[in-house]
Amino acid sequence: MEKRNMVFIAKSLDGYISDKNGGVDWLYSIPNPDNIDMGYSKFSEQIDAIVMGRLTFETVCGFDIEWPYKVPVFVLSRTLESIPTDYKDNAELTKGSLSEVLAIIHTKGHLRLYIDGGSTIQSFLKEDLIDDMTITTMPILLGGGAPLFSELPKELKFEHVASEVYLNEIVQDHYKRKRT
Repeated sequence: MEKRNMVFIAKSLDGYISDKNGGVDWLYSIPNPDNIDMGYSKFSEQIDAIVMGRLTFETVCGFDIEWPYKVPVFVLSRTLESIPTDYKDNAELTKGSLSEVLAIIHTKGHLRLYIDGGSTIQSFLKEDLIDDMTITTMPILLGGGAPLFSELPKELKFEHVASEVYLNEIVQDHYKRKRT
């Protein structure tokens, strides 16, 4: 099986993944009475594991729900000393350079990775380690917050693969990395 690092994330029209207070309530601003998952289930069938940053992990831990993932979760952090006791069975703390982290995860047999969290996605992009991106754009301007993208050392070209519209308002685009 081919190694793939994939992103599945939502952003505002102005490119933010959380608001000025770190909140994500705006993700639920469009009524979704049938609870359409906007392709998330189909996306999750492709992945072996999730790599997320500390802030994303802490956000997920703060949701008042059961642990939402069925695959191993690797948490990247320079500051976290250990995974909180309540989540020890759900996630593994991973440290080191991205190439070291990926080597460890690949050694464990996880090749198709969901890369999640703004800083984590930005770090992977800076090292040209993202192969696919599914970006869902919500029709809202937040005016500030955590941006999805940041400055890169070089231009990265992606090919647009598909677009889908959900609930007549939400646009989801899928891109694949164009490598020469």
